[in-house]
This record gives sequence, C-alpha cells and structure tokens, in this order.
Amino acid sequence: MAKDPAPVPSSRRNVGYQDLRELLEIFDEMDEVAHVDGADWNLEIGAISEMTAGEKPGRAKAMLFDNIPGYPEGYRILSGGANAFRRLAVVLGLPEPKDEIDLVQSYRDQNKKEFELIPPVEVETGPVFENVMRDDEVDVLKFPAPFVHELDGGRYIGTDDAVIMRDPDTGWVNSATYRVMVHDKNTVAIWMSPGKQGRLISEKYFAKGEPCPVLISCGHDPLLFLVSHQEIDHEVDELAYAGGMRGRAIEVVKSEVHALPIPAHSELVLEGEIYPDEIREEGPFGEFMGYYASESSQLPVVRIRRVYYRTNPILTLAVPSRPPENFTFARAAVKSAMIWDEVEKAGLPGVHGVWCHEAGAGRLFNVISIKQMYPGHASQAGMLACNCHAGNYAGRWVVVVDEDIDPSNMFDVVWAMSTRCDPPEDVQFVKRSWSTPLDPMLRAPPWHNNRGIIDACRPYGWKDDFPTVAEASPELKKDIREKFPQLFD
Repeated sequence: MAKDPAPVPSSRRNVGYQDLRELLEIFDEMDEVAHVDGADWNLEIGAISEMTAGEKPGRAKAMLFDNIPGYPEGYRILSGGANAFRRLAVVLGLPEPKDEIDLVQSYRDQNKKEFELIPPVEVETGPVFENVMRDDEVDVLKFPAPFVHELDGGRYIGTDDAVIMRDPDTGWVNSATYRVMVHDKNTVAIWMSPGKQGRLISEKYFAKGEPCPVLISCGHDPLLFLVSHQEIDHEVDELAYAGGMRGRAIEVVKSEVHALPIPAHSELVLEGEIYPDEIREEGPFGEFMGYYASESSQLPVVRIRRVYYRTNPILTLAVPSRPPENFTFARAAVKSAMIWDEVEKAGLPGVHGVWCHEAGAGRLFNVISIKQMYPGHASQAGMLACNCHAGNYAGRWVVVVDEDIDPSNMFDVVWAMSTRCDPPEDVQFVKRSWSTPLDPMLRAPPWHNNRGIIDACRPYGWKDDFPTVAEASPELKKDIREKFPQLFD
C-alpha cells in the first residue's frame, strides 16, 4: 500500500469532500436531496426509492430517510446518492455537463489526462471505528436493513454495497457489489453470479477446505459503489481504481480479524467468513433486470464476527426494479465511458458517442454512434461493443447509429432503427454469451444468452446518396434560439 496520498489535481470537484457526510452537505446546497422522515423500513423506503427514481430518470433527487420506525433518530438510509446528472458529475470530479454524452466524454477526457491507479493508503484509525461490535455483541438487526420489495425473501442490508475479499493465491484485493440478505443478528448471505470475481475467490478458499474471509461495506461514498459494480479488469484493485477516480488515495484501516482493508470513512462495515458447509435459504429478490428471474436458493452462510460503524450510521441503498432504477443512470454513464474506451483501444476509429440506456437496466440496450469510414465499420463497432469486457456481461442489444444520431436520445435511436435498418440484412446474432441466472429469458444452466447487433446506419455503399434529413439546419436553429430564447427555457 502507498505510504502517502498522491497529490490532488486542483481542478477536480470531488476533492472537495472527504466522506459521504460531507458529500451530502454539498448535495444539500445544490438542492439535490429530499429529506424523508418516518418512512418504514418495511416496504415504504423501497417503494419511495423506486417511485421517485421513475418519475425523473437521471434527474431525481437523492432520498435521505431518517426517523425510521423502530430505530434511533440519526440511523439513516440514503437512496440514489449519485444517480442523477448533477450529483454524478460531482462524484466523478467533473464540471457540470450539458447532456449525457458530454458527461461521458468529460469523464473520458479527465481519465485520459489524469487517471492512474492510486493504491489505498493505510491509516491507524478512521471514523468507521467509532463503534465496534465484537463476537457475541454482534447484532446486524440493530441497523434498519430494508425489506425492499413485496415478494422478497428477506431484508437486504447489502444492495449499494462493496464486498471486499482477498485472493488466497495472489493477495489481490477485490471489491464488488453483491446482494446481502440478513438471516439473523449475526448471519447473512451473499448471492454472487457465476463467473463473478468474488465467487471465483470464495471457491478458491472452499477448495482448500477453508472459509472465505469477507468485508461488507454497507454505507460509503457513492464512488466505491460505482467502482464495485462495474466490470473492472481482473486483478485490478478496485480501491486503487477508486483512488484514481478521486485523484488521491482512498484511506483504509486494517480489519481486526482478517486484516482486510476497510475504507476508513465507510459508515457501516461487516466482517466475517463465508462457510461453504453451512447452508441456508437466500432470496428471492427483485433484481436489476426488473424481474424475480431466479428463485430462492441454498447458499453458504456468512458468520459476522465484527461490525464497525460510525455514530448515527447511514446505510446506502440501491433498489433493483423495473427500470428506471435508483442506480442505473450512474451505472449507464460509467459503463458507457468504459465501453467507449475499450472499443477505441481495440482499434475502432470514428466513435462519436456511447450510451447504455436505463430502459435496458444500464446493460441490456447499448447504443454506439460512429462516423462510417469503410465497409464493415458499423459491424465492427457492434461486435466490439457487444464483446468487450465492459459490455459483455448480461447484454442483449447493441445498436450502431450514424454520427448525426444522439445515442442517449431514444427518439433518435428508434428513428434510425426505423428508417436506416433493413432487418434481414442489418441484424446479426452472437450466441452463447456470458449472462446470469437473473436473466428472465434463461430457465436453467448453463447461464449464457444470445445477443442482437443492429446496424441502424445509412447503408455504407450509398450513404452519400441516402435521402436528406428533413429538419432545420444547425445555423438556423442557433439563430432561432437566440431570437426567441423564452421558447426554449
């Protein structure tokens, strides 16, 4: 680990806060937080989070719940922390962008100029150690873990979480987001999809006949959630990646039992071990594709031996549901940038934009805009966007459009599909791709699915002769906006 934090670039907005509490003060000043008193942990908090996110996709306020029945005042839940245009720009350290593609491009530009992995720096202590429950004192039910959806199988303390493990062979530390259900005061369950890094790490311990040590951060800076639930490259330390995104090292403290790195400014962290031979029922849980696609299952238990938490902790909450969800805008922006970077690194020229639509849960309907430069360019773009690491897991559709189409504007995209695509000629399929039991189209293993790639570009062979678009010119539009600004506020 690094001994000292890296220097902080002064231009980054996200260096203006240390932890979630300071970030909330910034959001309050921006009028980006709705304070909700008295909502019940049993269904009401989940329903409010779902409904408010759906009312204004990408523009809804964060929900901060307090005075939760049955819990002390100050034991709060934050829903949708970075899941909006203006707040996400702060968390990513960007100036306020003009639109979705500007947000994605600004994020990419910043990373090209400033991004490098910054390993976490170990400190002696941190706010997360203000309170510690040990062994027989452990009581996870002390915290208002919500019952999120009406058909769920239990209360979920881990949704907007970071599950931290160490590879027993290499020492690599992985941080990922998996759902965590509460069984009782000292036992939880973690559901991990096949092929995910946490599952592979846990299976290494199980193969040695050992339980798997684990940390579960249940409340933190939204940046940790953004990093933990994206497809970062294998054996890249997500805490170092988050440090690169912040422009300075993330402070960590050693956990008491397994010396795993705890983010020092987390609000609530559980530490324990996953026991492969102790099995209990987990789920079902309404998931990110918008369905109960997988039934309850028997999973290894996690026995919690330590609970570290700040005074008056804030639990962070993601609510998977029928899109738009209270985390998919943030996921869409970061994933769009990652796909854009990966296809360019693979040699694809002429990319004008990428957007992963919330209607596809930020994964299932991805659009890439290109300026066609040679025959097969559109097909190449679609194949790369479909199969690159950031775009591959649990995908369904990739649509390739021309540079005059805004990939984040569904009217533009559907218009291009309707007028520039000949379905028998311009739709290709990729079979047996990496998916998940959460895919509602899959009923049994093996968990792979099929993909569609739609070429919605003007036919390359006669693109210059394609009928002219009927709309006002950019110059005329500019003049009209300047002459009649009151019409376009």
